[in-house]
Amino acid sequence: MPKMKTFRSPDGVLWVVDVDLPGSSNAMVIFRHPNGTSNRLDRYAWYLSHGPEARSVTSKLSRDKVLDALTDDEIGRLYRRSMRISRPDSLLPAQASS
Repeated sequence: MPKMKTFRSPDGVLWVVDVDLPGSSNAMVIFRHPNGTSNRLDRYAWYLSHGPEARSVTSKLSRDKVLDALTDDEIGRLYRRSMRISRPDSLLPAQASS
């Protein structure tokens, strides 16, 4: 079973925290919205590592190690800097079809 962490945002939503696209010095931290019907509400932020692997272009971070290294405070900071994965819906539907 994969490791999992959760984060409760200030508005009360309980997000599942996931790590994806690990590189040598960074990884994408994804906040998955609990409704599960659409990923349009999911958010992401970049975790930047300052460990020894960050100085080697041939090394790669481990998803599990990044998740283990994330403290509750750091997850909160990443959430505050996060952005939606998907673009917001257009306010002008007629423009979407042209």
